[in-house]
Amino acid sequence: MFRGINQIQLDDKARMSVPIRYRENLKRGADHQVVITIDTEERCLLLYPLTEWEEIERKIGALPSFNRSVRRIQRLLVGHATEAELDSNGRILLPQPLREYAGLQKSIMLVGQGKKFEIWDEARWNETREGWLETGLGDTESLPIELQSLSL
Repeated sequence: MFRGINQIQLDDKARMSVPIRYRENLKRGADHQVVITIDTEERCLLLYPLTEWEEIERKIGALPSFNRSVRRIQRLLVGHATEAELDSNGRILLPQPLREYAGLQKSIMLVGQGKKFEIWDEARWNETREGWLETGLGDTESLPIELQSLSL
């Protein structure tokens, strides 16, 4: 389970050093392999352990490809999916096309999301987060029923 937020500096070769507390979970069952793809709603990247990604990819592949929305998701998520390896120092190379999509500069944010991470440019993360906090949840009646019954 990946949770928490971490500010990370990309090195000169565009590698991201994964915090030590997450490395074992990324290694377990995936033999150091991860998949990085784009988020279709926000300008950030998604990082999955290979085993988690393979399950998602199977589900995406099983969807009806004659549906335009499904094809769009297949093209964007699977088309941008890039396998990467956690090296012996716990670093992952972030490919240039994915860095460009997310606008990643030197300082990035690694945001735990349960079974995956989001990777954000730090300035974009701060700006987007502030927007979410200012907007709030809005009308609670418009929330999905699953969230309406959630008590924090």
